[in-house]
Amino acid sequence: MYSSVPENPDSRTTTGVLLVNLGTPDAPTPVALRRYLGEFLADPRVTELPRWLWWFILHGVILRIRPRRSALKYQSVWTEAGSPLLSISQAQTKALSLSLGENFTVALGMRYGNPSIAAGLEELRQANARSIVILPLYPQYSGSTTGSTFDAIADVLKTWRRVPDLRFISHYYDQSAYIQALAVHIKNYWAKHGIPDKLLFSFHGLPKRFVIAGDPYFDHCEKTAQLVAAEMNLTEDKWKLVFQSRFGREEWLKPYTDQTLTTLGKEGVTRVDVTCPGFAADCVETLEEINQENRQVFLKAGGQVFNYISALNDNSEHIQALVALVNRDYRIPK
Repeated sequence: MYSSVPENPDSRTTTGVLLVNLGTPDAPTPVALRRYLGEFLADPRVTELPRWLWWFILHGVILRIRPRRSALKYQSVWTEAGSPLLSISQAQTKALSLSLGENFTVALGMRYGNPSIAAGLEELRQANARSIVILPLYPQYSGSTTGSTFDAIADVLKTWRRVPDLRFISHYYDQSAYIQALAVHIKNYWAKHGIPDKLLFSFHGLPKRFVIAGDPYFDHCEKTAQLVAAEMNLTEDKWKLVFQSRFGREEWLKPYTDQTLTTLGKEGVTRVDVTCPGFAADCVETLEEINQENRQVFLKAGGQVFNYISALNDNSEHIQALVALVNRDYRIPK
């Protein structure tokens, strides 16, 4: 059945912008994590295994063990405002709305959890958006993130009687304003804290077989790191591309962040800074995995100073980069 809303010829039309990120549990508890992980890991874009096999692994093993462990990680980064990812995403939504002006309506939707993509799209429909820009906050394309977002958008819009004009931004890994925002952010950090022996560009990992099957994610990550390094005039010995957040026994994209930090510490590298250009907002993967777990990996291996350089979050350079993406080929709908 198609859903619809009454036409109001007197209401002003707007261009909608839907910001999309991965999502977050509603609370840092095992119950909330089980619900969130159940939705996330059931996505066939995330785990490309036979559905019958994965169902037994997910419900028979993973969701019996992982929610409790994951809850502890979330508890270590949860704030008075709640989930860091959610509060930062809300700040980004507000800042982008102010920067774009009155011709736009900006809404937020999470691929998993709340607020949902369906809720975000409905907010734009209620605002009489005749044209919608879908902006997944994944600079580097992967089927497991951006592709999955497209699936969710399609699932909602196929229930609408009137589908708006759509523009789907599938990637922006090499957009000049994004590259410059990263470079400025790192330079500003170094201006206050000095320059490290090595800068690691750490991206979320992906099973190697995804890339072999045609996913462009590795190439996008590599290009982002190269462009930022070039923008900052870094020589090859001063930076390195690495990948984090792997799980399971199969091979993921290499080199691995934790193994690289161990090697650097043992080799006598004194200070390492880590930046995560694939994350538009700080979350458990940056605040806990990088700034806590991997910090200890480096220090235990003999390193002396470890710094995590925050995600771009809602800083002004980042918001202007998003404005540039939205405004590209923009026209006010009639």
